[in-house]
Amino acid sequence: MTAQAPVLELLSEEPTGGEPVVLHPRSDAQLTDDLLAPLWVEWPWFKYALGATFLGTCALVFALGYTVLTGIGVWGTNIPVAWAFAIINFVWWIGIGHAGTFISAILLLLEVHWRTSINRFAEAMTLFAIIQAGLFPIFHLGRPWFAYWLIPYPSEMGVWPQFRSSLPWDVVAVTTYFTVSLVFWYLGLVPDLAAARDRAPTLWKRRIYGLFALGWRGDSYHWRHYRIAYLILGGLATPLVLSVHTNVSFDFAIAQLPGWHSSIFPPYFVAGAIYSGFAMVLQLMIPARAVFKLQNVITKNHLDNMAKMLLVTGWVVTYTYIVEPFLAWYSGDIYEMYDQLVDRWTGPYAWVYWGVIFCNCISVQALWSKKFRTTPVLLFVVSCFIQLGMWSERFMLIVTSLHRDFLPSIWHIYTPSWVDWTILGGTCSFFLFLFLLFLRYVPFIPITELKELQHELSRERALERAEGVVRLA
Repeated sequence: MTAQAPVLELLSEEPTGGEPVVLHPRSDAQLTDDLLAPLWVEWPWFKYALGATFLGTCALVFALGYTVLTGIGVWGTNIPVAWAFAIINFVWWIGIGHAGTFISAILLLLEVHWRTSINRFAEAMTLFAIIQAGLFPIFHLGRPWFAYWLIPYPSEMGVWPQFRSSLPWDVVAVTTYFTVSLVFWYLGLVPDLAAARDRAPTLWKRRIYGLFALGWRGDSYHWRHYRIAYLILGGLATPLVLSVHTNVSFDFAIAQLPGWHSSIFPPYFVAGAIYSGFAMVLQLMIPARAVFKLQNVITKNHLDNMAKMLLVTGWVVTYTYIVEPFLAWYSGDIYEMYDQLVDRWTGPYAWVYWGVIFCNCISVQALWSKKFRTTPVLLFVVSCFIQLGMWSERFMLIVTSLHRDFLPSIWHIYTPSWVDWTILGGTCSFFLFLFLLFLRYVPFIPITELKELQHELSRERALERAEGVVRLA
């Protein structure tokens, strides 16, 4: 019997608190080999999936190039809908990136066990979503080569950002968020990159992984500094979950436009961001779980807890949908009441509003059932509805508030152009292209953290067994 046999025997037992977070545990060496195996084997479908997403990325490059050469008049924007798909997509992609930091940083500090197998999916999703989001404000400027003017730098031209506006602060918040998230993600990867270096089947792979492993040897000196740095970065990333989307909400809340001027926007945006982010994690994790047969490390416990988080944040979002029209009615402002109680419910875009209510408020109620929470296909379908609803919510907030301004003489219907749709589809393809490369070349399950979790759970089971023996005695 091996030294780890007692560990595996203890972990194979059903925990007293519910579903296990690790099924059929293996030895440390076997676990490492199994989780690194996708990096060395050929995937028959990979080149086709990568090729399809690459073509979508090329379409994005074409649409953005066409926009720069022709002007943003090729978009469907008009007067009064001067903000449309570019800002809708910006807010949507930024929101998707929030769940990654929430799962990685906040649940790390709270020492939540079930984050271990999924945090790297979420962290990668955060980085790739922020890359997509960063494209839209730059190209929405019309002259993207002047985007550096948004950065506060010593200027001899007398051109400085307007710090009383929230827009320059968006640049600060998003770049800080991306930088901290990138360092946090890469630091967590270092021990696993070293494991890939040591087990790589070819010399050139060993050299590449060794370069990115930064000389990691796993001695006590390395581990001590690694843990300190990981906790510090987790602490730095935690307030960013609240600050980034709060700052994005100020782009709207500080305006005087009906439907935007509301103090409820910061918590409204943060809750919606975490909601859409968790949905995206499930949309990525469930197919990967099936394709790579990860049911042992991404168990029904993970699906159940993620679904519960969707249910909680879904009710927060539902509450904000109830409060918004109430505040409009309570304010007595005729413009606000018209926007919230007439235009959204019965106007030309009423189908968007009722679609948002169904996708974000009604579909998520299926997750009260544990069968829905633990059945991957059903949970994936609910996550798709939520994602569609959160994008439509951003459309509702921006377009519905703009298309009927204070003066009926300038009311106008907004219709997105083919360039708008191409850019949206292109960013989705670019996101999936980056995610496929991540799955192919990076250990996408945190091996080191999972091994630590196995040993931690074995100690907990041993204590439970010892306490049971004492009580029986």
